[in-house]
Amino acid sequence: MAGLWLNGVLAAIKIAGGIVGNSFALVADGFESFADIFSSAIVYVGLRYSAKPRDENHPYGHGKAEPLAAAIVGLALVGAGVSIAVQSVREILTPHVLPAPFTLVILAAVVLIKEGLFHYVNRVGSKIESLSVQADAWHHRSDAITSGLAFIGIATALWLGPGYEAADDWAALIAAGIILYNAYHQIHPALHDLSDAAPPATITQQVRATARTVEGVRELEKCFVRKMGFEFFVDLHVMVDAELPVREGHRIAHAVKDAIMAADPRITEVLVHIEPFESAKGTGAPDQE
Repeated sequence: MAGLWLNGVLAAIKIAGGIVGNSFALVADGFESFADIFSSAIVYVGLRYSAKPRDENHPYGHGKAEPLAAAIVGLALVGAGVSIAVQSVREILTPHVLPAPFTLVILAAVVLIKEGLFHYVNRVGSKIESLSVQADAWHHRSDAITSGLAFIGIATALWLGPGYEAADDWAALIAAGIILYNAYHQIHPALHDLSDAAPPATITQQVRATARTVEGVRELEKCFVRKMGFEFFVDLHVMVDAELPVREGHRIAHAVKDAIMAADPRITEVLVHIEPFESAKGTGAPDQE
């Protein structure tokens, strides 16, 4: 929320300063900040929705809202990058006057503020392992990059003088390319989660290692883990002695589930399927790592 309000103030200052100071790079930077406002609002709504408890219509919770918000933020970055690129080319082809020197002061302040905001938001996103919050952090980083490039472009135009008025427009065009690059790296992991792709192998390895510590577990077969928002769901096949009573196999299954969930609080559901060890061993079933 702090980032959302701060982006609103910075966007207004940059657009006003760009118009008065004859710098399209600064105006483009301002509109990119307005795109940040939209993306931050999407992230906020996505996080609130994904945190809702499970209900009858959503037995697995609402966690998919979190990567969906991240994907929307990435698409917003694409829109901002394309629009800035198109307008930059137009400005390069259109003769105009040199930017005003005071625009450099605005840009220098923006770079410092946005880079600081990136580090803060990204630290929070990494801590809670939120794709949408990390995507929002990269919006702040891309804003700092575009402002830095605009600073270089305007400084170049002012230093070299007449004939180099479009230097800040070239800077805006380069910034658009960087924004599109960042957009790809935000959309890709979001689509990864939305398609139920497997999480990092370390989580599966931890689940297997924990299950093996439970007394009565003879071997493990299949182990599938998927991410749902901030939570992980596990499907695990556990092999126990074939001659054990059903009640004892049931007890071992619950012990495995409790141990896995205790070892990693992010895992909120574990479905354990019990298999007889001797028959599985006879068919040569592998222990899949």
